[in-house]
Amino acid sequence: MPLRTECPRCPTPLDAPSCPVHGPTPVLHRPQEASYDGFAEALRTAREFPTYLPWPMSPGWSVTDFAVVGSGDRDARATMTCSSGTSALDGPVDVFVVSEESGTGLGARCAGTPHLDPGSDIGVGPPVVRVRIGSQSVPLWPVSTADADGELDRSVVAGEAHGRWLWVVLRPASAMLLLRDEWILRDVSGIGPPLVEMSFGGPAPAW
Repeated sequence: MPLRTECPRCPTPLDAPSCPVHGPTPVLHRPQEASYDGFAEALRTAREFPTYLPWPMSPGWSVTDFAVVGSGDRDARATMTCSSGTSALDGPVDVFVVSEESGTGLGARCAGTPHLDPGSDIGVGPPVVRVRIGSQSVPLWPVSTADADGELDRSVVAGEAHGRWLWVVLRPASAMLLLRDEWILRDVSGIGPPLVEMSFGGPAPAW
């Protein structure tokens, strides 16, 4: 299933690796709608670049969107997944997980923040939450959304995992409480057959 192409920093469609707003840029690939076939294509495009999902997926949750920055013949620079479901306290919830090389801007786009990277507060003071990736406990710090465009109701945390920025964006903001227990994120790039059992589809969130 072919993936449509955009700028990683804005929704501008791209036919070439240059955005009229942001100039030369690697290309972001995302689906028209989330599906198993589209996700498999995104994983092939990302190759060995990690693609993280909360694991295991909770009952009733599904993958509603995903993206990869790069191309099949060049090293990827970023991946994103969005899983959506409901919680008893928050109602509908969207959880974005972005792994990216510095300066890519995909995490900032999902978070709605004006800066390409999380900022200088990362690593200052104690982390607000931790997530687990394999045997690694990854600390995450809050990212301010005070200077963001628009009035998006969300919480944003970020840190570093395996030498790349790791962003977690939760909407609504109150869903941040879901991270009070150390979540497990799994790199699904090499997971294989279990992907068939995952749920895909549903309304794609705006970002």
